[in-house]
Amino acid sequence: MSEFLKFEKIGHVAVATMNRPQTRNALSDADAIAGLVAMCEAVNRDLSVRVLVLTGAGPAFSSGGNLKTLRDSVGTGLGEPAQSRYAYRDGIQRVPLALYELEVPTIAAVNGPAYGAGNDLACMCDIRIASETAVFAESFVKLGLLPGDGGAWLLPRAVGMSRACEMSFTGEPVDAQQALAWGLVSSVVPADELMPAALALAQRIAANPAHALRMTKRLLREGQHTRLSSLLEMSAGFQALAHHTAEHEAALDGFLRR
Repeated sequence: MSEFLKFEKIGHVAVATMNRPQTRNALSDADAIAGLVAMCEAVNRDLSVRVLVLTGAGPAFSSGGNLKTLRDSVGTGLGEPAQSRYAYRDGIQRVPLALYELEVPTIAAVNGPAYGAGNDLACMCDIRIASETAVFAESFVKLGLLPGDGGAWLLPRAVGMSRACEMSFTGEPVDAQQALAWGLVSSVVPADELMPAALALAQRIAANPAHALRMTKRLLREGQHTRLSSLLEMSAGFQALAHHTAEHEAALDGFLRR
């Protein structure tokens, strides 16, 4: 799928590992962006996948932008400053859109530092589990930059506006325990227990009917920005579909036989 990503399936669970530890799994390189987008598209097409776990190889989850190539790709190397807009829109911004449109539940297994776009990548996932060695930082301001990857939309939804402002305005790191207290992650586990914990949660989710999972996630996404009446109408339509799936019939029969 991509040299940047190692991809495997364990039953109904897909595991994508960012596999470029030499750059601390930096996201801004073109092949990394393309790999993440292609992976999301492939998972959406594969109806056997019910959950995606995303993690990083090596000591870091993701360092965000590759500072060694940042200037050439979106800075002075483009000449006309306004052209940087296209570098973002056609580059890193494809990642939050792809993950937002991903139909299956996603779990970020944050194995180490998640800085800048790496922090935002974790926030793009539905559930976050952190290793005790994980550190989170919305660090753009430290470089005189701002979150060009949607972090200003993602982070307040994860931790609330006040804490999102604190993280964004200071750029200072938040350790795993503070991230847990702030609701940025669901749980913190020892480093050697991170993937077993993430996979165990993924299997609990994947045990549920596939179509119901995908439609439930879509409702939760739509509920972030639509009116209640509109969401109720969409819920009615999805529920009508769910009532006529073989999975619902089998589950209903199982409950009635108890």
